[in-house]
Amino acid sequence: MVNLNVDIGKLTLKNPVMTASGTFGFGQEYEDFIDISRLGGILVKGITGKERQGNPYPRMAETPSGMLNAVGLQNKGIDYFVDHIYPEITKYDTEIIVNVNGGTIEEYIEVASKVDKLDKIHAIELNISCPNVKQGGMVFGTHCPSAIAVTKAVREAYSKSLMVKLSPNVTSIVEFALAVEEAGADSISLINTLLGMAIDAKTRKPRLSTVTGGLSGPAVKPVALRMVWQVAKAVKIPVIGMGGIMNAGDAIEFFLAGASAVQIGTANFINPAVTIEILEGIERYLESNGYDSIQDIIGALEC
Repeated sequence: MVNLNVDIGKLTLKNPVMTASGTFGFGQEYEDFIDISRLGGILVKGITGKERQGNPYPRMAETPSGMLNAVGLQNKGIDYFVDHIYPEITKYDTEIIVNVNGGTIEEYIEVASKVDKLDKIHAIELNISCPNVKQGGMVFGTHCPSAIAVTKAVREAYSKSLMVKLSPNVTSIVEFALAVEEAGADSISLINTLLGMAIDAKTRKPRLSTVTGGLSGPAVKPVALRMVWQVAKAVKIPVIGMGGIMNAGDAIEFFLAGASAVQIGTANFINPAVTIEILEGIERYLESNGYDSIQDIIGALEC
């Protein structure tokens, strides 16, 4: 048996396969398909301070080799999560990580502080791809001073493992990675979705109600892989890779590029058992190549 344990900041995972926020619900939706406790961790759907209805329909659209989404962080808010969802999902023998969102720094702090009090949750993923309503909609994750400010504020309010999720919609991903590392991140996850759009030529209207949305799926993998490689070389904290991972081979590429763990997103919509298939495929790859540990291939790209 190979050793699949990985350390992600203050967090130890029994294996490096996790789900990506927004693609796996709260785990309960997939109980009929897989044993969720076999995963290294699950990233629950994004949580905000108050209930959000999300964007109007249509808010999802298929594209060649991918999909666009503009769901808009639909959720019932942090208090509902604490009272109703948290008690139901702590039965899983895996790390549960809450994806924290906000329109202001104060909202981020509110959500993170409430999660900090939950004994069975040991990490949050700070989603800085949210518009800062106090700055006229400037996205926290595409304005470096804002990214630093929100990371520092949450770091002061949250005592456990802090993962910061980076937006790819920037000129220099390394600049942002170094900035949030300095601001107190324990680990970095990337990439979030790329900004894109789709048009219905027959109706001459956009396929999303919001016109633009987040592109995910196999189409973004080359960009995600490049950014993970660049960031892993630049920072001293662990990197979690995601973006178009559809099978074990894809995941292994991210490990070779420097990722210590991976998140599986869009693939869950196509194959609800894909996470376990990827985990088993990683084990077979390590065993067949004579590796004793997942650590043997992390950052092992030869170039």
